[in-house]
Amino acid sequence: MLIESIGVEGQRRLLESGVLLIGCGALGTVLANTLVRAGVGRLRICDRDFIERDNLQRQVLFDEDDLAANVPKAEAAAAKLRRANSDVTVEAVVADVHAENIELLAEGFPLILDGTDNFETRFLINDLCVKTACPWVYGAVIGTTGLCMTVMPNDTPCLRCIFEEPPPPEMNPTCDTAGVLATTVNVVASLQATEALKLLTGRVAEINRHLVSMDVWSGRFMNLNVQSAYQPGACKCCGRGEFEYLDGRRGSKTTTLCGRNAVQVNLRTAHPIRFDDISARLQPIAAGPIRRNAFLLRASIGEFELTLFADGRAIIQGTDDPEKARSIYAKYVGA
Repeated sequence: MLIESIGVEGQRRLLESGVLLIGCGALGTVLANTLVRAGVGRLRICDRDFIERDNLQRQVLFDEDDLAANVPKAEAAAAKLRRANSDVTVEAVVADVHAENIELLAEGFPLILDGTDNFETRFLINDLCVKTACPWVYGAVIGTTGLCMTVMPNDTPCLRCIFEEPPPPEMNPTCDTAGVLATTVNVVASLQATEALKLLTGRVAEINRHLVSMDVWSGRFMNLNVQSAYQPGACKCCGRGEFEYLDGRRGSKTTTLCGRNAVQVNLRTAHPIRFDDISARLQPIAAGPIRRNAFLLRASIGEFELTLFADGRAIIQGTDDPEKARSIYAKYVGA
């Protein structure tokens, strides 16, 4: 309240506001921790995953006790946050966010924050926010580099103005295959949270309307002016109102394969998968040799057997849970 940009009125607005956070991994835990301690009135956390040991390096709300208890990320985060600020209503939703449930999950929330790790979910968020004129804040981290951008529908470029199509999986490294420097997470999430505070306290005029790009290791920070990408009628999403991810025309589909303890994930891609690149990415974490030919690639990763086809389709053996299979695909192939 002593900060001039917020003040008593801004703090009151913050207490009366709410945020939907999609994803509670590296970015998500820092975002949730920051906003709850700042006094946001209501926070709904949606995440489909469980805590793994290598998460503890960068996912700040979790510890070894959570790992031993095998608690879902959303529930473990909510329990910690309620102890940090009992005045905030924290709701945990353990679920995969997809086209069939995102509108219901977002109902009543004036802001959505991106704590995800894949383009498919980000494009889904973007579709919903453009359709409903709801602002959202994009964030991404890989290695030592990060991106942050606030999307104000009907005012700034949407995500598909900047990235018309998701990159091919082999060009989209994941934190599980390329690593993440924890300090990069903290910087990107702090920038996202700052933009969220501006929106929630009514300081819309002070929003950063640039795409922030950084390499924390080298100290390079750039504010990229992307406003020219916002051209009425040009973008499929915000220009022409084509919500391909929200209406289910784009994105991955899953099918449980009866009697095989396996799930097929069908991610439609514009170009064939480049097995050379995927093989090089998986080699350090695969258990044993990676087998491949012109048609498919097979790799054992932990308790799972991944079979990836050239069209982007994959069979994840070792689970019959579609949400788990989608998570494995996003982690090790990309989405």
